[in-house]
Amino acid sequence: MRPGPIWPVTLECGDLVLRPIRYRDKKEWTEVRGRNSEWLAPWEASNPDPAGGLPDYRQMVRSLNAQAAQATALPFVITERVPAARNPVIVGQLTVSSIVWGSALMATLGYWVDQARAGQGIAPTAVALVTDHCFRTLGLHRMEINIRPENGPSLRVVEKLGFRDEGYRPRYLHIDGDWADHRSFALTSEEVPDGLLKPFLASKTS
Repeated sequence: MRPGPIWPVTLECGDLVLRPIRYRDKKEWTEVRGRNSEWLAPWEASNPDPAGGLPDYRQMVRSLNAQAAQATALPFVITERVPAARNPVIVGQLTVSSIVWGSALMATLGYWVDQARAGQGIAPTAVALVTDHCFRTLGLHRMEINIRPENGPSLRVVEKLGFRDEGYRPRYLHIDGDWADHRSFALTSEEVPDGLLKPFLASKTS
């Protein structure tokens, strides 16, 4: 059963703040993406239609907002409170997409993080925070993450959080100009009765 409106929502853990992506984020988002173009290029979704292209920033936000209004997506930017900035700065993006209600209660999650902040626990914290929200607040049952086998940093994220490896998906998504193989990882709510965030934060201090 689908709940009432599921968006907008803001999630926080320490200095990390996940909030809705906004049109007025364009300048900052574009600057972060520009700095990370080479870092992100091998994992970027592309359009299999040679005559097509990807949406520009406003088109992307419009599409994500429409999906959120239909309760099929949660489009977050990952931001971080830093001493030198008045407001939390954008350090990445995380989108829960393809939310299915009814008898499935499942979704897919994807993310990227600024290379300058990689390895600092931002991605696993954000994934854990959002997965807990989806399981506990929205009542979803399954979360899936699909990762290219060559993407070591993302593989370490699901490994740290205990996502189950469900196997290989040949030519699963069009990435960086070609159909790319992926590995599929998933968790169901029964597998993490204590959630993901609390155990992950405990593991960092043990």
